[in-house]
Order: sequence, then structure tokens, then C-alpha cells
Amino acid sequence: MDAFFVAVELLDAPELRGRPVVVGGDGRRGVVAAASYEARRHGVYSAMPAALAARRCPDLVFLPGRYHRYAEVSRRIMALFTGVTPLVEPISLDEAFLDVTGARRLLGDAETIAHQLRQRVHDAEGLWCSVGVASTKFVAKLASAAAKPRPRPGGTEAGPGVLVVADDSVRSFLDPLPVSALWGVGPATLARLESIGVRTVADLATAPTGTLTGLLGEAAGTHLHRLALGIDPRAVVPDRTAKSVGHEQTYAADLTTRDAVERELLRLADAVIDRIGTQGRSGTTVVVKVRHADFTTVTRSATLPAPVETTDALAAVARRLAATVPIGEGIRLLGVSVSGLDTPGAARQLSFDDLTPAAPKAGAPNRAPGAAPGTPTDGAGWGSSATGVQQAINEIRARWGTGAIGPAALLGADGLALRRRGDAAWGPGPVE
Repeated sequence: MDAFFVAVELLDAPELRGRPVVVGGDGRRGVVAAASYEARRHGVYSAMPAALAARRCPDLVFLPGRYHRYAEVSRRIMALFTGVTPLVEPISLDEAFLDVTGARRLLGDAETIAHQLRQRVHDAEGLWCSVGVASTKFVAKLASAAAKPRPRPGGTEAGPGVLVVADDSVRSFLDPLPVSALWGVGPATLARLESIGVRTVADLATAPTGTLTGLLGEAAGTHLHRLALGIDPRAVVPDRTAKSVGHEQTYAADLTTRDAVERELLRLADAVIDRIGTQGRSGTTVVVKVRHADFTTVTRSATLPAPVETTDALAAVARRLAATVPIGEGIRLLGVSVSGLDTPGAARQLSFDDLTPAAPKAGAPNRAPGAAPGTPTDGAGWGSSATGVQQAINEIRARWGTGAIGPAALLGADGLALRRRGDAAWGPGPVE
């Protein structure tokens, strides 16, 4: 999709058309999530700090972003895609791979399908997308980027909308591109490649494989060399399930007390459990991410003997992990994630915790049989009673909304201060 978040906002606020607009956090720690082509003409791009964007374009209009609105439009667009082929692999809200091999007899060749699909999306949603056509996912992705509009000092130059890269022109398409265009080439890898004179895809394609594997490792070196040659055997995989679910948040003011940190961990844990519970999933590995005021980032992880299924259980593990990280001068970002997720509806091995226990004696800790005091299960309630409470919470939220129930520790003057997907996704706004 072309400037998707901004384009959706302009559907709802057409008076902003023609103005430099970005979606993102406008506080001193905010970042740009998406920029209109008018904003890009001033050198404003996604992932740029908000403060820098404002300096480059003083007339910039900041919109805070509405994740759920974008998700709603995205669902409808993905439904249009599946009307063309069942082989649709979403990568994000605004991007997907489609394998149209089986649709060509009915709908025409791949280029014809691409033009039809582009027009269909515009007719249904009033939004434009750019489509790359190739026999591999990697080349198709790069072709879609080359098909997009291009900001110029005097205006926006329209892109072709659809770009086809035939098999016999793959190398001529790839060779002039900067090596940073390849999947997997981040700043560190780019610096290593440039240290041996590799700056374009053509340079990478002609570099000795042994040199690349010695520099980057066997797997990465071989993979990048194959991409440079246009070799990408990966198939389009529909219904790909997430390997992990997490939430993180950057704070307008640093967290400086352990109580504040633990409150935020509870908020993040509640958001993670809400998502995986809705999917009918659970996981066994918990990761806590801590970024200090000086941008030093630390992660701590633990793999549990039983899946984590409740907010209390996840928060207890997160607190234990975070307690090993000093607060120092302050914490600017916290994150909590769960991985090792099972397949929705999958069977799992029962433990003694899954049996309905006898009522505990007064003062007895709620922990797994045989677990030592101080383990993550203390007070976490992995047993059936706690799981039942979590299921009741999920049902209440499904019926009356997310804000209907939640941890009492998150109750404030304005109600429950819960964290949900898309909230402050691109950094906080200004401190009031």
C-alpha cells in the first residue's frame, strides 16, 4: 500500500490533502510511522525521530495514529486479495505476497492480474497500492517498491503502479541496487560488506562465496549471495502463525522507581495475555526488554516448565526477570513478550497444576507442587482456578469491551489504564 497509514487518515480528513502529513508520536521521543509524499519531499521518512522531522518541515501535521482503523481497512484489503487467490501471505497491515499461479487461466497473466487487483483495491477503499510481479518473493518485493510514487522537490512523480521483472531481466534489475536493499542487510552487515568494497547488489553477486561466508558466517553469507543472484526458493505461505506475541512502550518520562516499573510490567503482561488468550494460545518462554535512559538495552528471558496463560503468571515472571536489571538513571522503554507459542487448539501435556486442587490452607503459597519458594509460580496461579479466572476475564471483555475489567493496580482516575496493540505505537506524545 502507498503511504498506508497516512492515506487512510486522509480518507477521513480530506482537508489535509496536499499538506505534509505524518502519522507518529510527536513527543520528544516519538518517531514517524508513515509520511505523506508531500512530507517526503522535505526529507521526512518513516522511522525518523519526530523532532528531526519537525525541524525539516516546520509545517508538518502530526497525527497520532489509529491502529485499529488501519487494521479494519487492512482486513478488507486482505479479503480482496483472497478473492483472487487463496495463497496470500500477509507480512504486515499494508503488505502481502500473493501466489497467482493458479489464477492465471481464469484471470489472465500475472501483469493483468496485478492491474486488476490494484484497481479493485482503489475502487473498494479509495486507496492505491503498488504491485511488483516476479517469479520469486524477494524480487517481487523490490519491484513493488520500484513501482511506487517518488517524491521530487517540485512535486510527486507518479510511479508505474505495477512493475514486472521477467526471469531474463532479474540480474539487470537487481545489479544497480544498493546492497542495503537486500533482506537481512542491516547497519552492521552493511558496514562489513562495505569494508570489503561491496556496495551494490552486483558487487555482492560477483564476490567470492568464501569471502562472504568468512565475513558474515556460513548461513548469512550464502543466503545473501543467493539473493544477489535472484535465487529465492521461499514459497508463499498463507495462514502463517506468529512465533511470538509482545508489547513494548517508550515512556515520555523515564521510570525511576521499582513500583513504577512493576506497574508497567503488569500493564504489558495484561496486553500480551489478552492477545494470546483471544487466539487460544499460550507459550513457555518469557522475554523482558529494558532500555535505559542512555539507550543501553538489556533483555532477560526464562523458559518455563508449563505454558503461561494468565496475566498474573506472566507479570510474576516479568517482575522476577526485571528485578535482575538495575534501574540506574532511569528506564525509557519496557517490553514483555511470550514465545514458544503453541498452535491454536493444540493439545498439550497436562501437569498436576491442571488438576483442581483442594482449598489451600491459610497462608499457603499458590505454587506448583515441589516448586521452591520464590519461583515464578509464587502467587502466579498456573493452576485451574487461576486459568478459569482468566477465561472469565476474556469472556467479560469479549462481551462488554476491554475496559470492562482488568487488574485493580491499573485503575486510575480515568478508569483502567490498559495497554493495547497500537497504543502509543510510535512513541509518546508531549509531556503534559
